[in-house]
Amino acid sequence: MARPRMMSLVVAVAVLVVAPAMAAAAGFYDRFDVVGGDHVKVVNDDGKTQQVALTLDRTSGSGFNSKDTYLFGEFSVQMKLVGGNSAGTVTSFYLSSGEGDGHDEIDIEFMGNLSGDPYVMNTNVWANGDGKKEHQFYLWFDPTADFHTYKVIWNPKNIIFQVDDVPVRRFKKYDDLAYPSNKPMRLHATLWDGSYWATRHGDVKIDWSGAPFVVSYKDYTANACVNNNPAGGWSSSWCPEGTSSWVNKELDAAGLGTVAWAERNHMSYNYCTDGWRFPQGFPAECYRN
Repeated sequence: MARPRMMSLVVAVAVLVVAPAMAAAAGFYDRFDVVGGDHVKVVNDDGKTQQVALTLDRTSGSGFNSKDTYLFGEFSVQMKLVGGNSAGTVTSFYLSSGEGDGHDEIDIEFMGNLSGDPYVMNTNVWANGDGKKEHQFYLWFDPTADFHTYKVIWNPKNIIFQVDDVPVRRFKKYDDLAYPSNKPMRLHATLWDGSYWATRHGDVKIDWSGAPFVVSYKDYTANACVNNNPAGGWSSSWCPEGTSSWVNKELDAAGLGTVAWAERNHMSYNYCTDGWRFPQGFPAECYRN
């Protein structure tokens, strides 16, 4: 559910660190496009780090998107989420090839809550326009009290979602099933009004009396293969040094054990068990993972 991003939203603060894949560009506006115009304020941009404030009023949201597109990579950011009554807000960190019917996408989204309720982290994968592959988790810590690290490892073998270096999900590639492998994707970071679906299936809306809401991003890195050719294609020669740390990464027994731990103790939704949604049978990967 990572497409209608810019509906409305608040204040976001982002501190970005130059990654190897972005080293050729000097400043924030060389690396990123912004959405929201005068709602975007670059607080610090010294060529090494960027701090960016994204502001919202009730009529306009804001965000930033990478100019480069990538075909495989390791993407990481530290985030401190909206505190207090954050119901209706959605904070996102995701990759997308675009908005077309056959698009690819890899999502991490955080759905806001009423004060005292746990945050929900939504992960999803789209391949050739086919989504509906959500795994959702209640976070086992307060993500509003401090920064925590969220990471996506996307390679030709699998997609791994990590929280504070703990793997919580693996989406494996099967040769006969759709997988994001040939469409370059752009990175996006946004905070937006998802009142129509985010909290308790849309029953709880944003309480604007609590605005401005604030989410903070920092230490963004992309150890990734830049591919700005819309036709796609991939070669390891296009990738920066350090690629070997992620390009062939798969989970070992210990990593699969942490995924099982997260599913057993913190999972709130698994599309592979939603018979109401899939009355004709679950997607094929559900029987293999």
